[in-house]
Amino acid sequence: MKDKSMIGYARVSTDDQDLTNQRAELRAAGCTRIFAEKSTGAHARRPELARMLDYLRAGDVVTVTRLDRLARSTRDLLDIAEQLQAKGAGLRSLAEPWADTTTPAGRMVLTVFAGIAEFERSLIIDRTRNGREAAKRRGVKFGRRPVLTPGQIAHARELIDKDGRTVKEAAALLGVHRTTLYRALERSEEVLGRV
Repeated sequence: MKDKSMIGYARVSTDDQDLTNQRAELRAAGCTRIFAEKSTGAHARRPELARMLDYLRAGDVVTVTRLDRLARSTRDLLDIAEQLQAKGAGLRSLAEPWADTTTPAGRMVLTVFAGIAEFERSLIIDRTRNGREAAKRRGVKFGRRPVLTPGQIAHARELIDKDGRTVKEAAALLGVHRTTLYRALERSEEVLGRV
């Protein structure tokens, strides 16, 4: 079992950039293990970050030179902080001393950020809901377009009721699956007892 320790994470966005300065700062801060990668912040796949999260044990402290080296957004930072907390690990930024979850003040700041992010999410949900309702009032239809037109549904009824075809046969003639035809007939409040 490994000892509790300071773990560094360094990232640069492009191949032209160098990790040397970040590594030096992290070593000077006491990091005994450093995970480093070249990956854009917008890129979701960060294998070294995943390896670091897997490596962590309770009591470890993840140290970064700046928060933007660790996270792509506030939401991403909060998600990573939650993963660290679940493992019993802390987070520390050298450039942002307020972002130190090993202190009560740092934990409070991240809690406030989480509250702001939650508030922002609820505003987005409300705006989206209001926009959908306004669009519905204007007659905008949401969802997939019906596969069958009203004329095709009427034709299917004729095939079934008058010509004695099964739903399966009528669906084949219309080029749809029988389940699609059943749904269309049900939507038009037609109940069929035939198979």
